[in-house]
Amino acid sequence: MHEILWIPFIIASVAVISIPGQDMMLIMTKSISEGIGAGVCTASGVSLGLIVHTLIVSFGLGSLIMASEYLFWMIKLAGAAYLFYLAYNLLKSDGKINPVSSQKQNSLWISLFAHGAVSNISNPKIMIFYLAFLPQFIGHGTTNPVIKMMTLGLTFACMTFLIKLPVALFSGLLSDLLKKNVSAMKWVMRSSGGILFLTGIRILFEKRSV
Repeated sequence: MHEILWIPFIIASVAVISIPGQDMMLIMTKSISEGIGAGVCTASGVSLGLIVHTLIVSFGLGSLIMASEYLFWMIKLAGAAYLFYLAYNLLKSDGKINPVSSQKQNSLWISLFAHGAVSNISNPKIMIFYLAFLPQFIGHGTTNPVIKMMTLGLTFACMTFLIKLPVALFSGLLSDLLKKNVSAMKWVMRSSGGILFLTGIRILFEKRSV
């Protein structure tokens, strides 16, 4: 008996990762506004967030959080508040991009990496998804289920980066074109802000499993 159902897992993962959502919108926005490097850094942060969720779920902390109304609400409120913060900055954008000096480039990319990670870690929907999704691809009677959960979660995180990477690259290629058109850039930023704001609202209404 196969302990990990790899083929169904890979097919299902590609389908799930390819669905546009909060992470993809964040990567696209950062890549368009700051360039390809910024998008790649954000995508890397998103994948790190998935690794953190993997550790939480694999060691049973995810079930503990889902069982606690207080902990679940704290994470949910933190995630929504962070998205509202990102949305506010995008909605008030005038569409103009100020160039970043080379001295500040490294700190900017570290900040973007952190943006991607925090946005992902503070999203309880991902924890709910992991708790429901990963166990489906572990065979009955498997040995070391914790290791299998970690293997699947880490694989999902790596696949996420590989699939989101072309999004960052393509969006970055549009960056120079859009930067020349302030009105178009303003529309992109404000539309992205609106989507992130609605995502934050959706997270506020997320229910925990019972």
